[in-house]
Amino acid sequence: MVPSFLGLDPIEDAIAYGRLAPELTLTGFPRLRNTSKCVYIGYFLAIIKLWEVSPKGPVNWFTPLGVTMSSVSLSPASEHLEKCLTGIRGLDEITFGGLPQGRPTLICGKAGSGKTLLAMEFLVRGALRYAEPGVFISFEESVEELNQNVASLGWNLRTLQAKQLFRSDYIHIERSQFEETGAYDLEALFARIGYVIDQIDAKRVVLDTIETLFSSLSNAAMVRSELRRLFQWLKSKGVTAIITAESGENTLTRHGTEEYVSDCVISLDQRIQQDLSTRRLHIIKYRGSQHSSNEYPFLIESDGIIVLPLTSATLEYAVTSERLSTGVEGLDQMLDNQGAFRSSSILISGTAGTGKSSLASHFAKASCERGERCLYIAFEESASQILRNMHSIGLNLKSFVDQGLLKVFSTRPTSLGLEMHLVKMSQLVHDFQPRMVIFDPISGVISAGQYHHVQSFLVRLVDFLKNEGITTVMTSLTTGGKPLEGTDTGISSLMDVWLLLRDQEENSERNRLLHVLKARGIKHSNQVREFKLTDEGIELVDVYLGPGGIVTGTARTVQEAQEMADTLARQQAIARRQNEVKRKRLIMEAQIKALQAEFEMEKEDLEQLIQQAQAREQQLIQDQKERAKLRGPDGLSPDAE
Repeated sequence: MVPSFLGLDPIEDAIAYGRLAPELTLTGFPRLRNTSKCVYIGYFLAIIKLWEVSPKGPVNWFTPLGVTMSSVSLSPASEHLEKCLTGIRGLDEITFGGLPQGRPTLICGKAGSGKTLLAMEFLVRGALRYAEPGVFISFEESVEELNQNVASLGWNLRTLQAKQLFRSDYIHIERSQFEETGAYDLEALFARIGYVIDQIDAKRVVLDTIETLFSSLSNAAMVRSELRRLFQWLKSKGVTAIITAESGENTLTRHGTEEYVSDCVISLDQRIQQDLSTRRLHIIKYRGSQHSSNEYPFLIESDGIIVLPLTSATLEYAVTSERLSTGVEGLDQMLDNQGAFRSSSILISGTAGTGKSSLASHFAKASCERGERCLYIAFEESASQILRNMHSIGLNLKSFVDQGLLKVFSTRPTSLGLEMHLVKMSQLVHDFQPRMVIFDPISGVISAGQYHHVQSFLVRLVDFLKNEGITTVMTSLTTGGKPLEGTDTGISSLMDVWLLLRDQEENSERNRLLHVLKARGIKHSNQVREFKLTDEGIELVDVYLGPGGIVTGTARTVQEAQEMADTLARQQAIARRQNEVKRKRLIMEAQIKALQAEFEMEKEDLEQLIQQAQAREQQLIQDQKERAKLRGPDGLSPDAE
């Protein structure tokens, strides 16, 4: 088994000591002076070989460090490294559980990068959330200055101290009072720090900053030796320690050794790009643990530090078949009568004045009416201006603000860098917990960075919101002269639903049209609709197709009036013909009745004539019979007999 001296990696130890450690004395080996890395590693591996042969070998190999082999644990390492949660938003995520417990962590960076604040928040969060007492050892700021500086973040160190959860100590080191002579020993410092730790049984310790402790020493080898001994002593106390250090010219730290003896190294920096400042955090190494190796933006807010782990966003977010109303009845009908999917991303694009903000506000209104919170991020208008403008079309958004369902956050795109905007938006989502977020207009961020940076920003933003299960609505301004079916930010491919708004100019007036360009997974209308801004909100109406194409606005009104007149004329002509038929029918019926009456009269006369004729005929027959009877047989008269 190859021992890990001081709990460190043997090869790293060799490289670190091989750089500037000519004073190291090894029992059985010549004194090494001005030895190169490669030569020294050869000696180091030889020592390891001897250790394998005789585990109980010389205990005086590293006497300058004050560490003997008996002080090094030879027990097998645990399968999982125990970690200490920092309580800092985002940091525990990218470290996969916090800092290495019982080991030192180095926080390095230039002045103003946030080292002291991060270290102090580590102690405060540990005391408040995890009931772990902490000690802050300052070599630069007095206790009173520390109390005043962190009070602006809402942290009352005196209260924590009264609860035995916090201690701070200021160790003033004045270089002019030091004269370098003989060996340099930190035993007194160990005793002082150990006393403060034992007072409250501290689990967390911060040393801020380490350069001040060795600033008066010119012997680099001695500095490195004592730094190693300090880190090993902190380990022996079983505390999770943070040591802050200033960055060197071409090294992470001024002495160039702290990063080798630390189990975890985190670098902070502050960059200026396009006159905008962005703070970034980078985990350079983390022994025994997986960690994110990307750079992450972080923000110093009124309640502490926020790290944004967005670069690790993936396409593994959950989806749902639940549908949400858009707030416009006609638009819901165009989206299969059900609206859009929850957690989807919706883009509303168009030129200036087409009604993008008004349509987005209908989404906000619909969300609030469902009892769900909506976050409205505006890049061009103040909150009061948005509320006033939407009131003119019948949307009373202020009532939702008063109910705590709607939050309008206004900011200029150029007020922060793109990374800082991501951090700020993440914080707003974390604090407000909305179910819908509206960006109006998202195209405003173009001015905050270069094109490829803007695209990266938008991809991470959309992925972040999808992973949070938040429905996203973004408006995008299409500048004049550019194709309508495109965006300046290139975001359209990320969107699930794309609503295109455009103007149509006709007869010296402009009218608005809406078209659903795409709606993933939704059966949607392919028709163009005209929409109007009324006193009761947006109203979608079917467009009129005239002889020359789509007709809108006044031309539509005139055309519709003409159509109504033509229709009325046709209806009147039909009515006239129907009346003529009715009149002729009445005439015919009257004529029929007259003929029938005439027929009845003539029929009655004819019947009388027939009856008279029949009566005469019968009378004639009767007369003939009477005459025949009077004449008698054979023509003889009755008198002749």
